[in-house]
Amino acid sequence: MAVPKKKTSKAKSRSRRASAWTLSAPPRSVCPQCSSAKLPHVVCPTCGWYGGRQALEVE
Repeated sequence: MAVPKKKTSKAKSRSRRASAWTLSAPPRSVCPQCSSAKLPHVVCPTCGWYGGRQALEVE
């Protein structure tokens, strides 16, 4: 069985483990009412519309 010649440094092993924790950008959709970017399945923070109706009063 193969045996490593040198000890793996903490930085090398931790960076290898950290590669599995990368985050992706959250998805974006366009509000059909005001055409601003918003999260899908969430009330639009700009105009307050969701599902074709006014869900929140936004000033």
